[in-house]
Amino acid sequence: MILMAGTKRNATSKPRQQKPVPRKRSKTTGRAQTPRQRRSFPLKAIGRLVLVVGVVVVAFIVGPMLANAGAGLWQQLLSTFGLGLILLIAAIGVLIWLIVRGFGPLARRWNVFVGATLAAIALWGILGLIHPAGGIFWTVSLGGEVGQAIAGPSEMWGAVQSCALFVLALVFTVPQPLVRTTRWLFRPRPRKVKPIPLAGYNKPAVSTSSTRSVLAPESPVQAQEKTAPKSDDMSKAAVGVPKLELDRRGFHLGRKAQEQPAEVAAVSSPAPEPVLEVPVVPMREPLVTVGGWQIPPVDVLDRPTEVVLNQDEIDKRARAIEEALDSYGVESKVVQINTGPTVTQFGLEPGWVRKYKKVVDNGQERQEEVSRTRIRVDRITALSNDLALALAAPSIRIEAPIPGKSMVGIEVPNSAFGAVSLRSVIESTSFQKTQAKAKLALALGKGAGGESVAGDLAKMPHLLIAGATGSGKTVCLDSIICCLLMHNSPDDLRFLLVDPKRVELVSFSEIPHLAAPVVVDTEKAVKVLRWLSVEMDRRYREFAKAKARNIEAFNKDRLPGESMPYLVLVVDELADLMMAAFDEVEHSLCRLAQLARATGIHLIVATQRPSVDVVTGLIKANFPTRISFAVTSQVDSRTILDTVGAEKLLGRGDMLYLPSEAGRPKRLQGTYVADAEIERVVEFWAGQRRPEKPIVDLDELKDGAGQKIPVEDPMLEEARKLAADHQQISASFLQRKLRIGYPRAARIMEELEYELEKADQENPEESPTESPFHEG
Repeated sequence: MILMAGTKRNATSKPRQQKPVPRKRSKTTGRAQTPRQRRSFPLKAIGRLVLVVGVVVVAFIVGPMLANAGAGLWQQLLSTFGLGLILLIAAIGVLIWLIVRGFGPLARRWNVFVGATLAAIALWGILGLIHPAGGIFWTVSLGGEVGQAIAGPSEMWGAVQSCALFVLALVFTVPQPLVRTTRWLFRPRPRKVKPIPLAGYNKPAVSTSSTRSVLAPESPVQAQEKTAPKSDDMSKAAVGVPKLELDRRGFHLGRKAQEQPAEVAAVSSPAPEPVLEVPVVPMREPLVTVGGWQIPPVDVLDRPTEVVLNQDEIDKRARAIEEALDSYGVESKVVQINTGPTVTQFGLEPGWVRKYKKVVDNGQERQEEVSRTRIRVDRITALSNDLALALAAPSIRIEAPIPGKSMVGIEVPNSAFGAVSLRSVIESTSFQKTQAKAKLALALGKGAGGESVAGDLAKMPHLLIAGATGSGKTVCLDSIICCLLMHNSPDDLRFLLVDPKRVELVSFSEIPHLAAPVVVDTEKAVKVLRWLSVEMDRRYREFAKAKARNIEAFNKDRLPGESMPYLVLVVDELADLMMAAFDEVEHSLCRLAQLARATGIHLIVATQRPSVDVVTGLIKANFPTRISFAVTSQVDSRTILDTVGAEKLLGRGDMLYLPSEAGRPKRLQGTYVADAEIERVVEFWAGQRRPEKPIVDLDELKDGAGQKIPVEDPMLEEARKLAADHQQISASFLQRKLRIGYPRAARIMEELEYELEKADQENPEESPTESPFHEG
C-alpha cells in the first residue's frame, strides 16, 4: 500500500477551529514562551542534569588520584600544556557556559568563537617559542609540549604561522572594520592641485583656529558692530556682492544678495567676552580636470542614514513561511536570508515528496520509504497569496529560481522602509569599479540583499523608464542626472532636457552642461529630435574622416577643446510627445536608438503610461535596457518588461531593472536625491558657467552641409499632391491617406489653408470661389 507524505488533512473536510494556546512565562527570563520553546525546555534541563552528574563523577574519580599523585601530576601537566593550561581551562569554562545556555550564542556569533579559538592557538604557539632560564620550562617552553607542536621545529616558521593565525582570527572576529581599514589604506590618492577660484563661489572667512562662536542672545550694539564694515573701501565692495549661504555642515545652499547701506556709522566695540568654540568641518577640495573645470566633491551630497531591522522579527517571518508551506503539504526550509532596504529575500530550498509502503515484520507493521521526488516549484509559486496572508504582507513577489542559485526567492516587504541615498551607492565598491572602466557610470540603487547596483549608460546604450504617477520616475531621472554631473565636466558630457511638465527638469537650467535651454514646448521637442538625427550624421562623417569606429577611438589622444562630448537626451514624458507627433517621434527615436550608440548619443526616456500606443513594438525593440516602477496592472508590466511582477511593487522607488545582458529583471530600491542636494550640485556648476553660445539653436537648425533645415512637416508635400488631385480634402481625409495622427493632420491642414490664403492675396483674380478645405 503506497501512501503520500505530507497530507495532513483531507481537502474536502472543514478545518477544526483550534483554541489559542496561552503563553506561559519563563521562570528565568520572565518572557512569554511558545509551545515549541516549552517542549524544548526539558531537553535543556536534562542536559544541565547530565553536566552536574558528570562533574560530580569526575570529582570522585580524579580527587583521589590528585591526592596520591601530588606535585608529580602538577609538573606533568605543566610540562605537557605549559601556560596554555590557562587557555584550556578558559575553553572548558566557555564550553560549560554554552551547554547551560543551550548553544544559542554559538549559533548567532559563531564567527567570534572561531576567531577566539584561532587567537588562542596562535598565542599558545607563541608561548611555545619562549624558553625561560631555570625551572621546568627550561627543558620544554612556556607553551609546553603542545605549544612546541603548534610552533613547529623552526622558530621562524612558528612566528610566521602564529602571525597568520592572528590575522585570520581578526578576519573572523571583526570582518567589517578590517575591510573598511583595508579600503582606506589602499584607496587611490588623487594628485593634489591648487583649486581654481570660482565666480560667485566665495567661502566665508574662517579664523585660523577653524572655529565658530556660539553666543547667547547678543546685544544690539554687538549685532550692529557685526554688520558694520571696518572701512569705507570694504563698505563699497560689500554692496551687491553675492553672499553664499551655508548650512550647519558647511554646504552651500544658494546665493543671497547681501544688501548693505552706503554709509554706516562706526560703533565702538567693547572688550571681547569669553565664548564657546565649536569646530567647523571643512569641505573637501574639488578635483580639477584638464579643461579647467572643477568636479564637485562627494560632500555636496548628504550622508546616508541606515535603517536597522529587528533580527528577531526576520527569524519569525522565516519560521512563518516554513509553517505556512508545511500546512499546505509543501516541505521546505529557509536556508538564506538577504535583507535589503525595502524587502527581505528569503531563500527557500524545496523539500521532498516521499512515498511509503506498509511492511509487516514479525507481526509488527512499519512504514518504509520507497521513493522521493523534489517538490515542484509551481506548487510554491501558486501559494503566493496564501503566504502573503500568513505573513500579513500587502503583497509578496516570488522569484523562482534565484539566478545562479538552486533556491526559490520569496521577497517580503520590510516593516520599515529605508531610502537609498545617492552618496551611499557612489561610495560603494561596485560603483567605483564601474566608474574606473566607463565614463557614463550610473548609480541605480541597491538590490534585495543590500548590494549596490551600478550600470554603464554607454553599454545600455539607451534607457526606457516607466511607472505610474508617484512611483519614483522623476526622482530616478534626477539621481541619474546628478550622478553624471558628479563625475563629468561639460567638455565630456552635454545634456538635452525635454520637460513637457515644465516643473521637473527646470531645476537644472543653470548647469553649463546644457547643449540647449531646457525644452518645455512640444514643438521644440520634435525639433530637438530632428537636430539629433542631423548631429548623428555629422558625427559619422567626422569619424569617417578620422578613420575612427566610435567616439572612444575619435577622442583618443585629443585635447579637451578638440574632443567630442557625449550627448544625453532626457525626456520626462514620452506620452505627451507621442500625442503631438506620433509618427515623427517614433521614427526619430527608433533611428537614434539604432544608430546613435557609436556616436556617443544616448537616450533616457520616461513615461507614466506604458501602453502599446506609447511604448510601441519598435521603441521597445530598440531600448533593450528598461526600468519599471510600480504599475497598475499586469498588462502594463508585460508591456514594459515582457513579464509580470511590476504590478506587485511597493512604490517609493521600488523598481525592476532589466539590463540588456540579463534575461530576468532584478528588484532594486532606486537611489534618492533630495531637492537640497540638487540645489547644491547645480549651484556648484552654476558658479563655473562660461559665456558661450548654446550648441543647439532650435530657431535655426542646419544640416551637415550648413543648409537650414525646413521646419515644415515632411508630409506636407504629399498633402499638396492630394489637395491638387482632389476637389475637397479634410483633416480626417489626410489622416486616412497619409496614415498619420489627427493632431498632425490638423496642423498640415492649417499650413495648407495658410498657403491658399497667401496665394489668394497675391492673385485675387485667379482665386476660386469655394475653398477646397473642409472641417473634420
